Amino acid sequence: MTFMGSGHDHSHCLNEALVRAAALCTKRGVRLTPLRRRVLELVWGGHRPLGAYDILDTLKAERRGAAPPTVYRALDFLLAHGLVHRIESQNSFVGCPDPDKPHGGQFLICRTCGMAAELNDSGVDQAIRKSAKKAGFSVGRPIIEIQ
Repeated sequence: MTFMGSGHDHSHCLNEALVRAAALCTKRGVRLTPLRRRVLELVWGGHRPLGAYDILDTLKAERRGAAPPTVYRALDFLLAHGLVHRIESQNSFVGCPDPDKPHGGQFLICRTCGMAAELNDSGVDQAIRKSAKKAGFSVGRPIIEIQ
């Protein structure tokens, strides 16, 4: 599976994500603390899902007192504000390219390289909701992970 060309400028993705996160937090009246910003930066550091303990390992090398609760609190904040998504099958996290609007998300995950790409296809969401309704099921979060 090909996600990006070899000329992909990932620093642009990272910078745009940080600017959008800061603006979104300001708009919502919440603080994007330096630690939360750093965790977001680490999650956006590549297009690969990143586990909490991978984040913790990096933070331990950078700052004293980094511990699992610190990372999980930051991730909980980022999840609550739609800035990251959790990849359930891998217990890992990826940055959300579209945090301004609520969505379920469909994730393409390459089993070879580990990269992940998010799709926000409303048609897929609608089809899931329609089929679920026919089955008498109410969809809470229409999240799909495809490997």
